[in-house]
Amino acid sequence: MTKHEVIVYSSTGCPYCEKVKSYLKDNGIEFEERNASIHKEYFDQLKERKIFGTPATFVNGKLVLGFQEKKFIKLLGLSEEGKPVVSSTPQLESEDSIFQSVNKKVLEEVYDLVTIGGGPAGASAAVYAARGKLKTLVIDKAPKAGTLAITHKIANYPGVREELTGLELLTRMQSQAKGFGAQFVRSTVLSVDFSDEIKKIEVAEGTIKAKSVFIAVGAKAPSSKINGEEEFTGRGVSYCSTCDAAFYQDQIVAVVGDNDEAIHEAETLAKYCKTVKLLIPTEQLKGDTDLSSLENNPKVEIYRRHRVREIIGTDSVEKIVILNDKKEVENWEVDGIFLYLGGMKPGTDFLNGAVLRDEEGYVIVDDLLRTNVDGVFAGGDARRTPIKQAVISAADGAIAALSAEQHVNKRSKLRPQYS
Repeated sequence: MTKHEVIVYSSTGCPYCEKVKSYLKDNGIEFEERNASIHKEYFDQLKERKIFGTPATFVNGKLVLGFQEKKFIKLLGLSEEGKPVVSSTPQLESEDSIFQSVNKKVLEEVYDLVTIGGGPAGASAAVYAARGKLKTLVIDKAPKAGTLAITHKIANYPGVREELTGLELLTRMQSQAKGFGAQFVRSTVLSVDFSDEIKKIEVAEGTIKAKSVFIAVGAKAPSSKINGEEEFTGRGVSYCSTCDAAFYQDQIVAVVGDNDEAIHEAETLAKYCKTVKLLIPTEQLKGDTDLSSLENNPKVEIYRRHRVREIIGTDSVEKIVILNDKKEVENWEVDGIFLYLGGMKPGTDFLNGAVLRDEEGYVIVDDLLRTNVDGVFAGGDARRTPIKQAVISAADGAIAALSAEQHVNKRSKLRPQYS
């Protein structure tokens, strides 16, 4: 494998930095990490280059801002699919590693339940299924890149009083499932065949077989972006206050979003910035989001029914073009913009016509999370839910596992686990 010089500028608590580092490690790429939160010299190096965010990765001197898989594939000489180049020498994994590679034994086994996705829904299903004595396998293509895994702070998960990162919470779930006997493998599902009693799941390494399947894939962001967003990502456009707030000390930033994350991020940025302009594209906030923490904050200005049309600058962000609540166009001078726009879509394209899905790709299920195919279930972000929360996905996992146990053991009704 070609030797590359890779330097990753990171920040403490930055989920996207973890995503970059995990990607490089998974592909066997050695790198030097420079933490800009701990070492001021690294922070200053970024500002001198007019880079106002992390992660910032230099591959043989060429800059990659944020997590851009296509650029990494090109610069590092990886396969077009972005998977690790297969080596004849097996990679050693630590005893504590949860996810293993797909091997011959995995391909020879017929599992009682295979979960596609290792997030909160998949991990919860694995806990219940493995504890219920089902031979359980979890497949995930990027265990540290899901919605929960890159959430930088969780403070409302029932039974967990301390604050922790989404990755820490997810790892606890996965470790618990592994303790009950579940197996976890890292691989990409290419296609599925649910036409027979034994379901077939095609991965790069071969065919995985199962008596029942739980579709627990996450959601992905839409491809459409604001004009200028991609150009200025890391140069004034950010998606994480934990990563980048310190770059905007005593400056003016805009925060765009109508969800709970946008409100919390604006609150965090107000501790650093001179002014935070919160732009809410609609009149109403999503869910039970509460603005009270910001309404009396003198550093925060709230603008309802204001939309961002364009992001403008030379080397970095200088202005944003706004369509205000009167449908008038305005130019605002800002030093940075933090985006928390919705529109997540389920990552179910690999299913093709294997199960029924709605027009947006959500798998159609009943109250027990059963699809139209016997023995196939779906939950979490793969199905349409009124609110997307980790606790709801975890509940889906429990229901799906109990439904799978009923199917595999041909029971007339579900058997709850009381002890």
